[in-house]
Amino acid sequence: MTKRVSKWTAAHFAAVAVMAIAQLTTPSAAQQPGAGGDQAQVDQGKVTYAQKCSHCHGPNMINSGTITPDLRGFPDDRTRFVTTVKQGKNGKMPPWGDILSEQEIADIWAFVSSRRNP
Repeated sequence: MTKRVSKWTAAHFAAVAVMAIAQLTTPSAAQQPGAGGDQAQVDQGKVTYAQKCSHCHGPNMINSGTITPDLRGFPDDRTRFVTTVKQGKNGKMPPWGDILSEQEIADIWAFVSSRRNP
């Protein structure tokens, strides 16, 4: 009986240890990139951002000395982001709706979301 309990106890502790290690090494949903986007989408968004957005918004999402906002502080509002990108803003940001595809905009959103300041 004691041998059976010892094997059960060892198996139980092993299972608990595996679960604890998994929780430590797996990022939580809040830490995962893109707030809904996977890492590949974030990576593609970074490339598209560098090609299409960085000349005004800066390579690190901030461009001091211009009227562009710090995109790291952009609200967690995908609809607002997409609308702004597609339609432009206040005559200062040109509309990109005819230039960027829906997928490119989604990729850029994933990248911007992954860099958001808490």
